[in-house]
Amino acid sequence: MATATRTRDAVLGSAVDLAREVAVEIASDASDVGEHLGVVVEGERLVSHRFACLARGYRGWEWTVTVARVPRGRTATVCEAELLPGPDAILGQPWVPWSQRLRPGDIGPGDVLPFRADDPRLEPGWTPSGDPELDEVAIDELALARVRVLSPQGRDEAAERWYRGSRGPTSAGSLASSGACWSCGFLVPLQGALGTVFGVCANAWSPDDGKVVSLDHGCGAHSETDVEPVASDWPAPDPLIDEMRVELVPAAAPPEADEAATPDEPQVVVEGADATEPVPDHPDHPDQPVTADQPELER
Repeated sequence: MATATRTRDAVLGSAVDLAREVAVEIASDASDVGEHLGVVVEGERLVSHRFACLARGYRGWEWTVTVARVPRGRTATVCEAELLPGPDAILGQPWVPWSQRLRPGDIGPGDVLPFRADDPRLEPGWTPSGDPELDEVAIDELALARVRVLSPQGRDEAAERWYRGSRGPTSAGSLASSGACWSCGFLVPLQGALGTVFGVCANAWSPDDGKVVSLDHGCGAHSETDVEPVASDWPAPDPLIDEMRVELVPAAAPPEADEAATPDEPQVVVEGADATEPVPDHPDHPDQPVTADQPELER
């Protein structure tokens, strides 16, 4: 039984003009079809003509037109035409699934990540054991009663990412600060193993407010640090006097007159009169003393 060999077909090999016409039809511009690069024998009575692509952005690509003929036929028929990359073509990056292309920060509002059943950062949560003491610690204190919780790998990756990030000890703000977060009153400690290295900042004036920070991180909003006052370069302004405004100052009220005689005030008693009734001074001569020879006042 004879075996068919791939040899060049004279009829199909000479159909260069036909193949060029088809390439010009599928190209956006006739000038995008360059010189004839050769023929590729695809099979028995099946040949592909290749033309250089001159379109911008497609360096190394080739217009490929495949022609064929029937047995004992003398006429070439076009099978297909397309633009294919050549050996030196500029290609895009290999296809990567969407779930593997994601990077931290790519998720926006409304985006949903696909579920990963084998995520190494997670492990099964706590299953109630029936022991009240163990269940109380695991469920109430550590909050492990979830389907999946953070695994040691996930915890270590998070700690490494946080510590090496912008809220660790090597950031510019931390190196310029004079106090560490461990001594700041605005630090909220974390539970578990992460609490030995990290906490949450609760200072509204800090650039790290609401963020996880390392205990040896720092910023200029530390609760126990202060800044020395700096004298102003501007001269002190003269006091402003408002000459058009009148300030009303209430005067002090006069003291009330004491009608009753003080115990130290001497009293003059006239003989024959009531010993308890004081005798007033002489109305006409207040400086003249009252004597016993003076007649009794009219009643």
